[in-house]
This record gives sequence, structure tokens and C-alpha cells, in this order.
Amino acid sequence: MRVLVIGSGAREHALVLALRKDPAVTALFAAPGNPGTALHAQNHPVDPSSGDSVAALAAELSADLVVVGPEVPLVLGVADAVRAAGIACFGPSAAAARIEGSKAFAKDVMTAAGVRTAHSEIVDTPAELDDALDRFGPTWVVKDDGLAAGKGVVVTADRLAARDHGAELLEQGHPVLLESFLDGPEVSLFCLVDGETVVPLLPAQDHKRVGDGDTGPNTGGMGAYTPLPWLPPETVTAIVDDVVKPVAAEMVRRGCPFSGLLYAGLAIGAAGPAVVEFNCRFGDPETQAVLALLDSPLGELLHATATGTLAEVAPPRWRDGSAITVVIAAENYPGRPRLGDVILGAGESAADATTSVMHAGTALRADGALVSAGGRVLNVVGTGADLAEARANAYARITGIKLPGSHFRTDIGLAAVEDRITV
Repeated sequence: MRVLVIGSGAREHALVLALRKDPAVTALFAAPGNPGTALHAQNHPVDPSSGDSVAALAAELSADLVVVGPEVPLVLGVADAVRAAGIACFGPSAAAARIEGSKAFAKDVMTAAGVRTAHSEIVDTPAELDDALDRFGPTWVVKDDGLAAGKGVVVTADRLAARDHGAELLEQGHPVLLESFLDGPEVSLFCLVDGETVVPLLPAQDHKRVGDGDTGPNTGGMGAYTPLPWLPPETVTAIVDDVVKPVAAEMVRRGCPFSGLLYAGLAIGAAGPAVVEFNCRFGDPETQAVLALLDSPLGELLHATATGTLAEVAPPRWRDGSAITVVIAAENYPGRPRLGDVILGAGESAADATTSVMHAGTALRADGALVSAGGRVLNVVGTGADLAEARANAYARITGIKLPGSHFRTDIGLAAVEDRITV
């Protein structure tokens, strides 16, 4: 099987690494890829948001399967263009990708499916915003109704900060979604979905805020770990049965069946799981940890999902132990990051089987030096017999990486290790 992975981040690097281990994958390509994917796949330039360009490249490479990593190409219909060219594609249609592209659409689907989620309102004017703020709080959740790469959300007890964020979104011409605050620890559950067939992967927990102790502004994600020692297995079953399957069935009923990776972000409160959001693709950085423990051939799972045969494939097998991802970010991230700094110590080491380094925002300079090229620059993945060992391995690996001005959270997974998370 010849596989083309679309995207350029650490998620795509993780997908490439996992696909490389599948004996059925005979050729592996990434477009546009990054310096990390280039070590394991052939990189090809492409505009990942152009369906025509991606479909043409897939045909040129005689790809048997295209795997679309990021959400923007999916919302823009890249998967539709690939399938129209007669090539199997892992990723939902543009119609189904609205589950992430429009929070209003997602809320409507959840309401119809009877799925618990936060109460919400959408506002289009400053006057509506002021009125709505009076109906929410004292913790306000203010979101961009469209795609915002994980950074369009403000959760605050400060009404003025909530209003400022909403007003800024309105000035940019974006509708604003206000939600009631959901308490309880958050869980990311990835599910392979083929129509009404739902196959869960390992649950993970992301760390969205930039600073230790969940302080500072939201980011695209500063780290994640899996599995979750504090989450009862029956809760995962309940999420699949009471959340993901009803939503998948409702998408079928609406004539836009979901095919690909449906990501449910949930809060596990006193009344049970409630959906914070849905995403239409593998999450970043949770994917990097989840795939580190996958023992099944990834290509087989993705191809079966893309071709409507997921129900015929054996459930995923997982290695024992834990995995963690820690993001190394550029100076000033999540603001305008400093770019172009030389990175040292990020090379692969065959001697260390417990860690790996994923490229998230890197580039090669003309002289061959590896430099920073984005806000989230590298992901360090550590594995171990338990979460404490995985954490120790990841943070030990980070000490050998040098990037001027960079920063990372030192507490990824720490609350779980210290048994401070309860359901």
C-alpha cells in the first residue's frame, strides 16, 4: 500500500512514524511534510488546502490511501476531491467536517442526538454580546464559532476579559459562541468512525494553557498523556455508547456520514461526560502519545475506515505502559513566535527506544542547520512502564535539546502521577 500523509506538523510526523511500522505500507509520502518526516518518507511540496493539488499529487504518486492530518483542508473539502479522483482518503467530507468547522452545527447535531453538552448562544453584535454575558458566568467561556487552531477560546472569571475577547472576534467578523462552564477533568477520546461503526482509541488528556498549573492563555496544546489512570474503563464505554455513536448515527441521518477520525473533547463532571467540542481529525498533541502505544498496523485501520470496511478489522491492540508528549515552544508563543533560531540536540537516537522527537514547526536553513519555523517547534514523546517513568524519560530527553528562548511546561501528566485527578 502506497500512503500519502497531508500536513506539516508533529501530528503528521507521528502518523508517518506509525505507518512506517506497518509491513503493508510499501511506500510512504508526506506533503508538504517537514524535516522530521523527511527522515522516513518522501516529502513533496503541495498546498494542503487545495483539493485539486492534493488529488493530482496523489494520482502522480499512485497513492492507494491519502491521510489528511489538519482540519482546514478537511473543512475545505480536500477529502472530497481525493475521493472524486478515485483514491481512498482517510478524512471526512466537507459536509461532515462541519462538526469542527462550525460549533453551531456541532451543537445542533448534539441536540438532535441527545448528547450532553454545555448550554450555548451565538451572538453577532456587541449589544447581543453584552446581553448574553449577563446570562452566563461567573466563569465565562467565549469561543470563535469557526476554526481557531485551539486558540480562539477564552475561559475566564473576569467578565471584562470575556467581553474583550468576544468584541475582538466580532471586529474580525467572526460570530461568537458563549457557553456555560463545564466542570471536571477533560478527556480527549479519538474514535475511528465509518458511518455508524465506531472504534475507540486510547483516551488522552491535553494541557491547553501555556503555563504550569494551567496558567496563562490557551494554546494549540502544550502536552498530553495516555492512558488515563484515573478514568474508569466503563466511562470510555459510556462515552462511545452515549456520545460518539449517537452523533455518528445523527450524521448518517442527515446525509453527511462521518468517515475518519472523530475526536470528542469532554469534561467528566458529577453528572457524567459532557461534550466540550468535537474535532474532525487526529488531535495534536494527543496523537503523538496515543500512536506511541499502538501495536496494530495503522495503515490497515486507516484504510479500512476510508473504504467502509472498519467493522471487518480487528480492534486496535495496545502496548502496555504509558506515553507522554511535551511540546517545546518558541519564545513568545502563543503570541507572535520568534523564528529562525538554530535547534541543537533534536536528532534521532537509535540507542534510546523510550523517547522520540517529533517536528512541529521546523525548517532546514540553506546551510543545512535545523531552525525554528513555528510557535510549537518540537514534541518530545516519552514512553515507560507507567506514567511516572514515561515523564522521566521525556523530560530527560528535553535536557539535551537547545533552542534559544524556548519554553515548555514541566507539569505535563504530573497531576495524574500524584493522584490529584478524580472523577
